[in-house]
Amino acid sequence: MYPRRAQFEPDLPKHRVMITRVLIRLTKDLIPPKVSSEAYQIDIDVKGLVCIDAFSHNGAIHALDTLAQAFYVHSRSKQPYTPLAPLEIKDAPFFEHRGLNLDISRNWILPVDVLRTIEAMGFNKLNRLHLHASDSQSWPLEIPSLPTLAKEGAYREDQVWTAKDLEKVQLHGVYHGVEVYLEIDMPGHTSAIFHAFPDLITAYDQRPWDKYAAEPPSGQLRLDSPDVKSFLETLLGDLLPRIHDFSERFHLGGDELNREAYALDPTVRSSNMEVIKPLLQKFFDHVVGLVEAVGMTPYVWQEMLLDWDLKFPKTTVFQAWRPGALPLILAKNHLALFGASTSWYLDTGHGTFLDPLPSNPSSPIKPPYPDWCPPYKNWRQILDYDPLADIPKNKRHLVLGGEVHLWGELTDSVNLDSMLWPRAAAAAEMMWRGKGEVCEGTTRRLAEMRERLVGLGVRAGVVQMEWGLRNRGGCVL
Repeated sequence: MYPRRAQFEPDLPKHRVMITRVLIRLTKDLIPPKVSSEAYQIDIDVKGLVCIDAFSHNGAIHALDTLAQAFYVHSRSKQPYTPLAPLEIKDAPFFEHRGLNLDISRNWILPVDVLRTIEAMGFNKLNRLHLHASDSQSWPLEIPSLPTLAKEGAYREDQVWTAKDLEKVQLHGVYHGVEVYLEIDMPGHTSAIFHAFPDLITAYDQRPWDKYAAEPPSGQLRLDSPDVKSFLETLLGDLLPRIHDFSERFHLGGDELNREAYALDPTVRSSNMEVIKPLLQKFFDHVVGLVEAVGMTPYVWQEMLLDWDLKFPKTTVFQAWRPGALPLILAKNHLALFGASTSWYLDTGHGTFLDPLPSNPSSPIKPPYPDWCPPYKNWRQILDYDPLADIPKNKRHLVLGGEVHLWGELTDSVNLDSMLWPRAAAAAEMMWRGKGEVCEGTTRRLAEMRERLVGLGVRAGVVQMEWGLRNRGGCVL
């Protein structure tokens, strides 16, 4: 933006150079794959010829998005123009895995809103959408071979992602350079299964809930039940072959397992870690084997490796969410994703979903009413996150990338866009470029991206007040 009534656009000469041709070449010669399979090069010459060289389908998509972002709409002619040509760009990402973890289970998120999210992700060069597809509160995902699972486990029968919905979302991701992969959290965070299969769950909705779960309602898969084993074989046998057409990854969860729940499990009858651990190892050996049997890579939250010290194949990717967890995963020579809750949780700082219990004088829900997992993470804090700061150079090759997280306790389809954008764009920049610089130039660049997202129909939050954008340097302190 520019000061009021300032002349900032080029004049409109009669003989303008127009883009006459866009040539896209997928090549293995100009862009070595060791740089990145998503690397690309754009050349716009003085005659209006655009040449794009890319090593892969996704690289070509990124190049086309960058090309679109070089153009503006002229206020008088309403035609697109660029002040940047002739132009040469050579670009490649710093991290290969640049993701968003989106919770679609705790509140209802419509598939159509995820389609829009994918478009915005692609425009920002995020390339992985991790759908946290089930949790304790609801099971919104249709599994055709287990029809009662979503029918009983979803909040309502019309709040269900059908198999066709999921396929459409994954296919849309292909068109925008975003691989959509799923998480079915287990064995914790599974109490929604109780509504269709009560005999598979232990400690369902026990009170007080905080003794048995991180969030209400409590309930976990029974750990050594042959019926649970059969259920998971049917579930994954239905789901994995369908989603494998679009993704090579599958997330098995594994976070926030509650030991007290297993004292009520008739197949365990103990909260002792030494009793639970071998049963937990057996459980994950089984489900990891099911994932690997169809040629997919298992992803697991950090706890199964760090808290329980379970053994996993070296191909397993561990997702770090607690601060300080990333170097501990790498010390065990496992592949990892970053995304610390203290830096990259987008849902926090918005109050809490908990109410005060009148009979509990020590309830934390009282003035000044603290936020859930505070504080709010603004876009500068997100961009300033440096996951490699304490990682030795000889371990950095194990860091595949990261994910910014939007959990769903206080997010639904209505406020989805503003919860994500523009903060997710700041995370995208950090993952594409490496640790970002926070300065006025960054503010202006992010503000422009915000306007482009709004033009795509995304109701993104505001980056800077208009006066500050129109008066360069005016909001510097």
